[in-house]
Amino acid sequence: MRNVWIVAMLVLLGALAGCAQGGSALAGANERRTQGTVLDDQNIENKAQQRIAEKYKFNAQVSVTCFNRYALITGQVANEAAKMDIERIVGGIPPVKGIANELQVAGVSSSGARSSDSGVSGDVRNRFLSSKAFNRDHIKVFTEGGVVYLMGIVNHAEADAASEIASTTNGVQKVVRVFEYMD
Repeated sequence: MRNVWIVAMLVLLGALAGCAQGGSALAGANERRTQGTVLDDQNIENKAQQRIAEKYKFNAQVSVTCFNRYALITGQVANEAAKMDIERIVGGIPPVKGIANELQVAGVSSSGARSSDSGVSGDVRNRFLSSKAFNRDHIKVFTEGGVVYLMGIVNHAEADAASEIASTTNGVQKVVRVFEYMD
């Protein structure tokens, strides 16, 4: 019974984390992904978080963020073997098309650091609102350890504009592009 409760909580937390990343899950006319792909992305995130939590309960802090079936893996793990195993776990979830494994071999980050990262993501998204160079619904923002990861389906001008805004946001140490380019 306890395991069922833990899995249910992880699924709920994964869903809430997806909500916190900005933009609606089904953004309609502004969405460059099909509704099926949006649902696939949510399912990939939830399944990955569940499978990782089952195997690495106490010695890893891992987040999986998915956009257009490309998975970004961030967080901290105890060793290189765990890092590669988690990539294998995520890669084994259909229909994952590709993986950016940005896991760090390090101690688990504090809740304060994670809260700060969440604030940085919010600040970046808020600054995106004033940009006329791209639609903020086309770009997903995730921050880990002060590093802002930008995902989405964009052209090069949109990627450059979003990267510039993110890199000049307070608290951002580095910007990593995990874009799929249209042109």
